[in-house]
Amino acid sequence: MAVYNYAVRDRAGKIVKGSLEGDTREAVGAKLREMGYIILELDQQSQFAAMGQIRIGTGVKVKDVAIFARQFATMINAGLSLTKCLSILAEQTESQGLKDVIQQVANDVEAGQSLSDSLSKHPKVFPPIFVNMVRAGETGGVLDEVLVRVADHFEAEQALKGKIKSAMTYPVAMGAIVLVILTAMMIFVVPVFEGMFESMGGELPFITQLLVNVSDFVSGIGGLFVLVGTGVGVFAFRYWTGTSSGRFIWDATKLRMPVFGGMIRKIALAKFTRTFGTLVSAGVPILGALDIVADTAGNEVIAQAVKKTRSAIKEGETIAKPLSESKVFPSMLVQMIAVGEETGALDAMLNKIADFYDEEVANAVDGLTSLIEPLMMATLGLIVGAMVIALYMPMFQIITLIN
Repeated sequence: MAVYNYAVRDRAGKIVKGSLEGDTREAVGAKLREMGYIILELDQQSQFAAMGQIRIGTGVKVKDVAIFARQFATMINAGLSLTKCLSILAEQTESQGLKDVIQQVANDVEAGQSLSDSLSKHPKVFPPIFVNMVRAGETGGVLDEVLVRVADHFEAEQALKGKIKSAMTYPVAMGAIVLVILTAMMIFVVPVFEGMFESMGGELPFITQLLVNVSDFVSGIGGLFVLVGTGVGVFAFRYWTGTSSGRFIWDATKLRMPVFGGMIRKIALAKFTRTFGTLVSAGVPILGALDIVADTAGNEVIAQAVKKTRSAIKEGETIAKPLSESKVFPSMLVQMIAVGEETGALDAMLNKIADFYDEEVANAVDGLTSLIEPLMMATLGLIVGAMVIALYMPMFQIITLIN
């Protein structure tokens, strides 16, 4: 999926510029025309520019968007006009980036544009799921209810991410400590012992000589080569995963990882079912909902499976059948979706599946954390212990010879 820069004219005749992701130029053009824009320019963004754009970001957190949606729903339910709601929200929000965006949205709404069209001009703050649900709420006259669902959706996603981050804090911190200790010993401690060994003379044990060689390499120009090589490797990896084929291969590899693969799959399935269920419950058409789900899946393997499912549904198939043929979705998920289709309660069934996978992810994270903690401690002990033994082995040999 590539990034395309566009310049379009909206319904009020104003020129709007921005960027949008899509598989092809034609697909992005179709999306822009569906939003009611007249395309003036549409060019693919270079990989380097896209990577830089991703790094810079907007400074608006998902939590801020969820709070905005919930407060917006409360004000609309109280009978305030859209422009009044947006004006109040722009003053109340603590995020400067979100404040500026809300003010721009308020100006567009005051100029006569719909709320969904105004939000769609800021895709980095309001993702497609937000915009399309608002559009469905405007059409059905239930904008306040839809905004509450949007807030629930983003809060559930944020809660899941929070659990994962909090659980992985300890292993990451321990890994950083191990790296700092090893680097400090290689640069400062081992050279001191190396000078002592040289004054003693004789041949060093193999493990001690190996440690001294590694220390010389890290302390000298070799350390610089390692840093430069690591930087180049990271840049090349990010460039490769920025391409369609690279992203697909890497996402498929992540799903097949021995320990983490199962958890990554459950996270992706939870996101798929929750996003799909939220869109369906808001009244977004199935085909449009699947388009959004594919764009926001977060995993290219699942995104491709969703796109194939969409094509099959367009030709008259049910949702469950093409999902079962993709071999990405578990049979339990497919069967529950099939039941939801037959009973007419697809949105409720999808939300139940999402809750199930959220709990599965939480349990998997807890189990993984309880497994990683002792392993990290044991690894740290083994590495430091091995280095201490390697440093003191020559001294033991000297004492033995003296005796």
